[in-house]
Amino acid sequence: MDHEPTFAVIGAGMSGIASGVKLQERGYDFTIFEKAATVGGTWRENTYPGIACDVPSHIYSYSFDLNPEWSYLCSPGAEIQEYFERITDKYDLRPQIRFEDPVVSCIWSEDDRRWTVTGASGHSVVVDFVIAATGILHHPSIPTIEGLDTFAGPLFHSARWDHEVELDGKRIGLVGTGSTGVQITGALADVAAELKVFMRTAQWVSPVDQVAYTEEEKQAWRTDADLLREMHESMQQAFNDGFATSVLDGKSDLVSAIAQRCTEYLDTQIADPELRELLRPDYTPACKRLVISHNFYDAVQKPSVTVVPGQIRCIDETGIVDAEGVHHDLDIIVMATGFQVDRFLRPMTVVGRDGVLLDDAWSDRPSAYLSVTVPGFPNLFMLNGPNSPVGNFSLIQTAELQLDYTLGLVDMVAAEQLAVVAPTAEAAEAFEEERVEAAKKTVWATGCRSWYLDDRGIPFAWPFPFDRFRTEMAEARLSDYERV
Repeated sequence: MDHEPTFAVIGAGMSGIASGVKLQERGYDFTIFEKAATVGGTWRENTYPGIACDVPSHIYSYSFDLNPEWSYLCSPGAEIQEYFERITDKYDLRPQIRFEDPVVSCIWSEDDRRWTVTGASGHSVVVDFVIAATGILHHPSIPTIEGLDTFAGPLFHSARWDHEVELDGKRIGLVGTGSTGVQITGALADVAAELKVFMRTAQWVSPVDQVAYTEEEKQAWRTDADLLREMHESMQQAFNDGFATSVLDGKSDLVSAIAQRCTEYLDTQIADPELRELLRPDYTPACKRLVISHNFYDAVQKPSVTVVPGQIRCIDETGIVDAEGVHHDLDIIVMATGFQVDRFLRPMTVVGRDGVLLDDAWSDRPSAYLSVTVPGFPNLFMLNGPNSPVGNFSLIQTAELQLDYTLGLVDMVAAEQLAVVAPTAEAAEAFEEERVEAAKKTVWATGCRSWYLDDRGIPFAWPFPFDRFRTEMAEARLSDYERV
């Protein structure tokens, strides 16, 4: 390469901010396109009552800028958003971000070996490399329910919370009992006059103490960077060596221990035997995303809260009709129904070699070599892309390792070891075959229905141990990339 590499980064969420910091550190020219008016990604968009991190906040922190100020073990969403805003300002990234300018197209030129990236404003940049930091938890998933559009009151998705709607003393219907639904239940149980929680499937709920960090602890972390780093690394190692690896085997001892812990929690916390059995799952723990909560079981036992099991039959102008045909009068309906997790770069138009659309390359389902690169789309990288470890590793650590891998490949182009970064079809196919076979043996494939499964019922997440992920990301195998 006869010039300094240039970049377009798509998204200013967690991964996009990390990309900006690392690119700036190297002195590279880059532009970050962001669809919204500020940074933060999913933490900007999700502002529902009760939102919090469901892993320890000290893990959910950039390794290059740890945060001594977390107020809780699992901090509220507003604190996490504040952290990303602070990092953005500390590293002076805002001048490099085109806010409210979502990317509409990325078009590869084989002649120039460059990408033309165009935003909705019409502004275009021509760059050598594209880093897609688009995330997966930002396209709301709304189930098809008869009469959904007929409800006369406020109805909104949890990621599009309408803060102008008054909640006090209202009859609220909450659809969904995943992590989001559980957090909302805990927050609204004492607010709503009636809270009807519509539960399709019972969840395994693991208890967590709502540990509040003291001012003395925070002061120690502020003044002793080594102490803060040691805690970060010890928490991260325990997480990676424990839960992150155990879920790769549905019959592991730790999965059994999780089952015992969750069962004891359910049995000791829910007094009413009928409600207790209603909330008892019939599948392997961690098959779905394990729900972490300190207050869900307390909340569902309050007089104002009712758990309604089964599929919703329909919605009408005044409420919801449940699976038994019972009508529930409601003032507000909240859809805590998750996200379309297979969107990645879509709906933008991405055109690779020979005019091939990424939509066509992914006509069966999204796939990427080592979760980062795609055959036929040179110099395009994805952070937390297809088949990334979204179900067990820290997403921040994942993104940082993938970013290191990406920049290593950029170095190879700069050193003319590679003309462009393009994995061979053979390498991508071999990895996908190995991944699919390994995925069939994980806890996510033990019989439940979850957002971890693709259209074939095969888990789409990274199915190998953390050590393998770290090794793969440490250095690219040149043999798996085109050498032209």
